[in-house]
Amino acid sequence: MPENPEEITATLRVRMSPQDAHYGGHLVSGARLLQIFGDLVTEITIKTDGDEGLLTGYRDVEFLAPVSPGDYIEATARLRGRSRLRRTVEFTAHKTVVSRYDLGATRAETPAEPVLVCRAVGTAVVPPAAARRVAARPDPAPSVPVLT
Repeated sequence: MPENPEEITATLRVRMSPQDAHYGGHLVSGARLLQIFGDLVTEITIKTDGDEGLLTGYRDVEFLAPVSPGDYIEATARLRGRSRLRRTVEFTAHKTVVSRYDLGATRAETPAEPVLVCRAVGTAVVPPAAARRVAARPDPAPSVPVLT
């Protein structure tokens, strides 16, 4: 595992389903994006501590563009800081495929550039007994982490 927190990331790509639509205009709730961010912070704390940790809150949450069913969202989390028990994580979500149901029931397109739809900063905590640092490995092969 990289020693530099800037190198610890997690990414998910998810297609928004019709069940995700919540608001008028058939828009996806921002809470769905925060749920994805929660899954990403869990992966970050597993990578850093071997524990799922607990997301304690978000700050600086910005919803920047609408999300609709059929859109593909690529969300990324990057560890920005860590203390003994806290992990600070930066999140971004980009729309990489745009549904175009206005053109037909199965129409979609890829934008020239991914569209930033949401960003936030979150804090997670890990239990004192689980807080640790995983030693760096030269290869990405799965193994039992070495405690330091």
